[in-house]
Amino acid sequence: MICSCPDTPSSAARAIALLATALLLPLGACAPRAATVPAAPFPEWDFRIVAPDTREEIVPRAMLERLARADMVVFGEQHDDAETHRAQLLLLEAIGRLGRPVVLSLEMFERDVQPVLDDHLAGRIAESELVARSRPWPRYATDYRPLVELARSRGWPVVAANVPRPIASAVGRVGLAALDTLSPAGRLHAAREVACPEDDYRARFLEQMRSHSPGSGPAPLPGDTLPTAVAERFYLAQCVKDETMAESIVEAWRRAPSGVIVFHVTGAFHSDYAQGTVDRVRRREPGAALVVVTAVPVRDPAMAPVAPHGGRADFVIYTRRRQ
Repeated sequence: MICSCPDTPSSAARAIALLATALLLPLGACAPRAATVPAAPFPEWDFRIVAPDTREEIVPRAMLERLARADMVVFGEQHDDAETHRAQLLLLEAIGRLGRPVVLSLEMFERDVQPVLDDHLAGRIAESELVARSRPWPRYATDYRPLVELARSRGWPVVAANVPRPIASAVGRVGLAALDTLSPAGRLHAAREVACPEDDYRARFLEQMRSHSPGSGPAPLPGDTLPTAVAERFYLAQCVKDETMAESIVEAWRRAPSGVIVFHVTGAFHSDYAQGTVDRVRRREPGAALVVVTAVPVRDPAMAPVAPHGGRADFVIYTRRRQ
């Protein structure tokens, strides 16, 4: 108990104490942590799963038993790998058979198109109108449509989690000051709180940027030292994306019915090593049970070593890279 009560409290005192305790808990904290895992949870599963921290091979049922106790599952994908998209669909289908409410959250849709997405899920507009008005990613039909249509068939909400690209691009050009130029309505499309610490995630991001030509980024400003200054502004834009997705995930979890699982799909860089979006979710909801899954395409999943992925995720799914 959070409050201290007399040894023989009155009924009123007990009621007040219980109410105080309930009000101090996060909205999703009373969610049931037990769910029935079907005997054959993955009828078509043919992927290898490992737990990098223990270097153990994991059977699919064991992974699903862990996910069944989660409040949030973050799936880090390789955007251009077809087998990754098949694995995430099978995993979402299996989670849907647990008997708990599900919310699908996607990096691939941006906050300002949430009404359009909602209209499609409710049957108010056709899919052609969704595609025309929501700026879907180029391979939406093959990669993300199956997730959205599964959610629509089950009546699950789908969250357009990401910041609109024009806002991220503006931050990439001039820095966080770009957020101060937005209208009140536009400002709602980015996270209220944005932090860009000089941490391991920043170091990993800047290292990745060094392997890319600065010519593909925003134009340099007077006084820029290339490529560092441009990369730094790109990092600020990355933080805005992570913060916005994290806020979207947490708010969806708080709004949802008791016992919900939020399944968020994002590029693996945003979730690997519990950094990026994952770190920002945990800052907002440190008590939530969050599980990170990442897909790693390899030539031969059976022969892929576990050692290089220590700390990368709770579970690594090896997919067979199509040649």
